[in-house]
Amino acid sequence: MALSTSAEAPIPVGEVSRLIGGWIDRLGAVWVEGQITQLSRRPGAGVVFLTLRDPSHDISLTVTCFRAVFDQVADVVGEGARVVLHAKPEWYGPRGTLSLRAVEIRPVGVGELLVRLERLKRQLAGEGLFAADRKRPLPFLPQLVGLVTGRASAAERDVRENARLRWPAVRFEVRNVPVQGATAVPRIVAAVRELDAHPEVDVIVVARGGGSVEDLLPFSDEQLVRAVAECTTPVVSAIGHEPDSPLLDLVADLRASTPTDAAKRVVPDVREELARVRLVSDRALRVVRGLLDREERGLAAALSRPVMARPERMIDGRADEVADRLERARRSLRHALDRADADLSHTLARVVALSPAATLRRGYAVLQRADGAAVRDPAEVAAGDELRARVAEGEFAVRVAADGRGAADG
Repeated sequence: MALSTSAEAPIPVGEVSRLIGGWIDRLGAVWVEGQITQLSRRPGAGVVFLTLRDPSHDISLTVTCFRAVFDQVADVVGEGARVVLHAKPEWYGPRGTLSLRAVEIRPVGVGELLVRLERLKRQLAGEGLFAADRKRPLPFLPQLVGLVTGRASAAERDVRENARLRWPAVRFEVRNVPVQGATAVPRIVAAVRELDAHPEVDVIVVARGGGSVEDLLPFSDEQLVRAVAECTTPVVSAIGHEPDSPLLDLVADLRASTPTDAAKRVVPDVREELARVRLVSDRALRVVRGLLDREERGLAAALSRPVMARPERMIDGRADEVADRLERARRSLRHALDRADADLSHTLARVVALSPAATLRRGYAVLQRADGAAVRDPAEVAAGDELRARVAEGEFAVRVAADGRGAADG
């Protein structure tokens, strides 16, 4: 039940410790898994002291057990071993410390470790952490390579020396960390995250030499796998030898069989690249030369044609054709003009023949009243009317006589 306290009515530290001890006593015995980091067996002492650590969370607890309990597994359990304990949590009030009192210790065998790793592998695969579409391509020529490896290790030497043999200008940002033991996982995770946040690092290589299944366990830790999955920088896993396959290989963007292979996969070989450049240059030169040869042959063939030897020949032929067509056009125009002239002459003759003037030339006259109207009937005029008589060569005035005959006025 909750305590009722206030600033005016606090409880002593000893009471808090006592209450914590009561709560822990009610917890009962539990099965606990961890890694032994420290082991103390004093000669003649009836109690053995252990430090049990959780590598994934960097938490340790002190474990005590009777010597008889530990002696049952003393031949197979030592510092660095993973064990399962059946223990009762205990709270030591005077010091305010928590410990475990073990009544049974079981070493975790390789077979059991592999079963647990397989179970974790299926879980992480189900979350999509190993999916191929998550893999990022490595840069062709990284400016700065991040390297996470053990201090002065063969893996570090293999990666750096082989990379420099291939590309002497390559630069490294190295983080030396423990690659096995209780502190390996948090240190490796911190190094990977630090290099991932580095603005100049283009690719991260996590390298370690070979070892037993227990030695390589840190590289199958769930915390490390998830940290690599969260990286934005491509990660290369180079753990152990070809047969070794920690879970880091599955989540990394590229799995290298060995640290040496990682160096070959991360940086290009300057000699190979120069040879490839020369090959491409030679191929381009052959293509250009072939193009020039083909164009030269085409130009020579064009120059060998008669029209290119004497270009004016084509002009002469065209000039004759133009002159011929011009003469044909002139003849056609003359014929058209002659036909038009003949048609015009015939039309003019018909017009002259039908013209009133031709009638007047035959001696006829046209009488017109003062208003210009022609006289067609004698009844249209009266005695004394003055009319105009038009003849072929002119006109004159006439007056109508009383008897209907006209008299000319002159």
